[in-house]
Amino acid sequence: MEWKLQRFASRRVRTEEEMLWENVMKKFAKGIKLNRNQSLQKDSKASNAVDTTYSNFKSNIVKRQTAEVPVASSPIATRGQQVSTGNCAAYPFREDHSLDDQTDASGSELERTQEEMTMILGSPSDQFWKTCAVAKLGRNDDALRCRESSNIQWRNWQKNVALKSQRCITPLPSLPKEPWNVTGKMQICERPKCFWKGCRGGIHREESVHHQSFSDVTLQPEVKIHLTGLRDDYYLNILDWNSEGLLALALGSAVHIWNGEGHDRMGSIDLSPWSNYISSVSWIKEGASLAIGTSEGEIQLWDMVTKKRLRNMVGHISVVGALSWNHCVLSSGSRLGHIHHYDVRIAQHHIGTLRHKRAICALKWSPSGKLLSSGCIDGLLNIWPYDPGAKFCQPLKVLHHSTAVKAMNWCPWQSEILAVGGGMNDGHLHVWDMDTENSIQTPCTKSQICSLIWLPKTKEIATGLGIPKNEVTLWNYPLLTQSGGFFGHRCRVLHLALSPDQSKVFSVAADGTAYVWRCC
Repeated sequence: MEWKLQRFASRRVRTEEEMLWENVMKKFAKGIKLNRNQSLQKDSKASNAVDTTYSNFKSNIVKRQTAEVPVASSPIATRGQQVSTGNCAAYPFREDHSLDDQTDASGSELERTQEEMTMILGSPSDQFWKTCAVAKLGRNDDALRCRESSNIQWRNWQKNVALKSQRCITPLPSLPKEPWNVTGKMQICERPKCFWKGCRGGIHREESVHHQSFSDVTLQPEVKIHLTGLRDDYYLNILDWNSEGLLALALGSAVHIWNGEGHDRMGSIDLSPWSNYISSVSWIKEGASLAIGTSEGEIQLWDMVTKKRLRNMVGHISVVGALSWNHCVLSSGSRLGHIHHYDVRIAQHHIGTLRHKRAICALKWSPSGKLLSSGCIDGLLNIWPYDPGAKFCQPLKVLHHSTAVKAMNWCPWQSEILAVGGGMNDGHLHVWDMDTENSIQTPCTKSQICSLIWLPKTKEIATGLGIPKNEVTLWNYPLLTQSGGFFGHRCRVLHLALSPDQSKVFSVAADGTAYVWRCC
């Protein structure tokens, strides 16, 4: 009988609040262990916070309901302030400098990659736990300096406690987010009737092209287009011009299709209900099929003749920043460093995977289809053989650069020649011979090279430059001497595309303008 009484005796059941509190304290304890060697004084204060029971914590909250400002030693106030000061989203992938350049003296990374931020920050419902994961503990000085920014959130929480008697832990200040599902637009500039900001007052003198640097010839661009919704992201590839004259440009969550010859709008593909933004586009070499990569890791294949989606390919869990076709095999690179090969002719389309350690920002198949080049934000340039079905393939060649390998393209008339543009801390144009692994020439542009294309008719290379020049520069090949340029953009030239007849260049800059230039 005595055993039965002990077996069925009433027990004290922990509430959801107390269990939630214990989980929070466990997360704080992990952070304290990591910072224990930095400051004994900070550890002693943090240890007191961890040892605080839920009952004591709740009683302290009730006592402080009338306080006008949060107390710095309060666990909730301190946590919120630390998240505000240690905001990992302060430097997203659209920054002016390359992520590979953002390192401290010891060489450690100061930024998280975009896919890591996506997995940490995620949906608003998981905001509390994921914000705890990025909170930097032991920064009381920074927390005190950020007290004013958290007063509003603190007072709103106090009102909710008093009015609704909610039994929950205070929500942390929300991290700044970019607008969701922004659908961009393209509008042709109609001088002098254009009401777009910056166009009032007619044609600007700087909007001209000096095609030859040693001549007096001055040419105007054929068309100027205003863009809204363009992402100032160095690592995206959202422009492509196909063999049938159709130009695809992604603005926000929509892809706009234009006739490159007549400058007529052919329609658009809007993925706003399902995608935050479109991160890459690529036309198939022959035909009107367009591959679209999204920020959610999804790849869609569309037929622009029937304007229908042909198939939906999944496999990535992060931003798909680069796409490249090799006949019917589509290769995609993500910011988790994975390269997937898809054969769009078969049902089980995923046929192979390659891996980098860091985010992929460039992907190009050679004109012969025998080599695949992949550029990474850590400065690695890998050359892979044509073996898309291989499960564990090793690169044929590995070339090291000092900055991210984003601006990259193969020579159309010499399949073993690859041109690579250096980032902010490099600024050099590297031309590699893959047969000998030697660099042919490396002229210095004194600017960040954001985009790069070859001009077969004139045997030149066009580079889209960033700070401080913000122009399109032409280089003679193989001497790589500057032969001219296109001037008119006020911000870095993020994307370049060549028309199918190889006579026109389409340039897109971060200032929200696009030009069509005649190069020959």
